[in-house]
Amino acid sequence: QVQLVESGGGLVQAGGSLRLSCAASGSIFSLNTVRWYRQAPGKQRELVATITHSAPTYYSDSAKGRFTISRDNAKNTVYLQMNSLKPEDTAVYYCAAGVYSQYWGEGTQVTVSS
Repeated sequence: QVQLVESGGGLVQAGGSLRLSCAASGSIFSLNTVRWYRQAPGKQRELVATITHSAPTYYSDSAKGRFTISRDNAKNTVYLQMNSLKPEDTAVYYCAAGVYSQYWGEGTQVTVSS
């Protein structure tokens, strides 16, 4: 069983940066694929970035060049560094672990003001 807790969200002006953290419990975490998703009000959940146990493997078109996913297996934590934030990045951000994203956190709100 893996439990995930996201943090680092908040209110930021357009052009600013935030770093989200996804802290996991469970020693198997280092072997798991971890994904960041986001869901804006009235929109479908969107996959933002994926990282395997060793390296990032996916960024959405909207994230490329602005977001960086990374992990520290010693701390059982995955990060999402978000730079050059835009109002359209406003959403609840979730991390999910497992090959099928079977473990989810509760999410953290990111609000980007114009």
